[in-house]
Amino acid sequence: MASKLTPKLITWLILPSCLLMFFYSTLLPLYTTRSPQSPTKIPLLPPEPCNLFRGQWVLDPSRKPMYDSTCPFHRNAWNCIKNQRENMGRINSWKWVPENCDLDRVDPAGFLNLMRNKNIGFVGDSLNENFLVSFLCTLRVADEGAKKWKRKGAWRGAYFPKFNVTVAYHRAVLLAKYEWQTKWPELSGQDGVKGIYRVDIDVPADDWANIADFYSVLVFNTGHWWGYDKFPKETPLVFFKGGQPIHPPLEMLDGEFQQELYMVAHIDKVFPKNVHKFWRLQSPRHFHGGEWNQNGSCLFDEPLKEYQLDMWFDPNKNRVNREARKLNHVIEEALKGTSIRTLDVTHMSEFRADAHPAIWLGKKDAVAVWGQDCMHWCLPGVPDTWVDILTQLISYNLEMG
Repeated sequence: MASKLTPKLITWLILPSCLLMFFYSTLLPLYTTRSPQSPTKIPLLPPEPCNLFRGQWVLDPSRKPMYDSTCPFHRNAWNCIKNQRENMGRINSWKWVPENCDLDRVDPAGFLNLMRNKNIGFVGDSLNENFLVSFLCTLRVADEGAKKWKRKGAWRGAYFPKFNVTVAYHRAVLLAKYEWQTKWPELSGQDGVKGIYRVDIDVPADDWANIADFYSVLVFNTGHWWGYDKFPKETPLVFFKGGQPIHPPLEMLDGEFQQELYMVAHIDKVFPKNVHKFWRLQSPRHFHGGEWNQNGSCLFDEPLKEYQLDMWFDPNKNRVNREARKLNHVIEEALKGTSIRTLDVTHMSEFRADAHPAIWLGKKDAVAVWGQDCMHWCLPGVPDTWVDILTQLISYNLEMG
């Protein structure tokens, strides 16, 4: 026979359950959310995997550059304020806003203090030099005593005496060693061939072959010289390995991939494990209507829209600027499984057709000789945002040990 519960007993059973539910629902949020008055330190750096490279450019009229045309590390052709490039105020009013992170502007003093007694190196072509100049001018805000620095093997750089930090650039456009040869047996019988550029895919260029013990951070790049405009059929690249020509001969992209495999392996082997290594992916060009030597132009006032990017850059569209994404694929394949991190500035920079020097090159007749510059970036400009991203990633890596 089932037992019967009295009303008084039911009340005593229900009351504790209700009280428990009340305290649980009231107190639990105190442990799962942070109150405005909480003394808990808010992280200054984004937890990984935070993707700083996907987002959008937002117009922010209050945004101003950290440096101006008087920075002593400027290169004249990129000094767009001095050269009176149109719309520089608007060019520098666009702020990159990642989809799922906060990207703060670099604090030059805080970053240099974090890097005290350490050195940063850039290795690659003139787009890494473009990056370097932005970096130097930004950091100089915290140390006006910074001075130009030169050392054998470093093409240019700066020393920041307040923090004992050197930031330098090593010019190595292919990364691997290459040299001009007019005499080579296999040239006989090849019509129109004046000579070859020999590329030893397993030998680093002299410019950066002996820098392993100097840097705490390194940023590599290559890609803009891997094209038939730089190395046409009358002066081709010929790839060597172990001192001997590779047979059958490699095509341009195959040669670049093989070179990068060896250079990546060299970096992984030679540079100490505690050196933070980055590989900057391609900086997209914005030639419109033709190549640099075919009256290509970039006289734009606004960034591109998202829906325009594939039309400009998808390799399948076979447009002028198609090589950036294609080369990125080659680079990313070579970097798989290594200690080198990608610095993927490609997508964010694809929007910025408005931010190149174009015809404002600071030298008479420069456009007539070289065409518009729709490859490098105005400074101040887009590379300043690359600096914000790089310094945030470096800071995160250093703080995480």
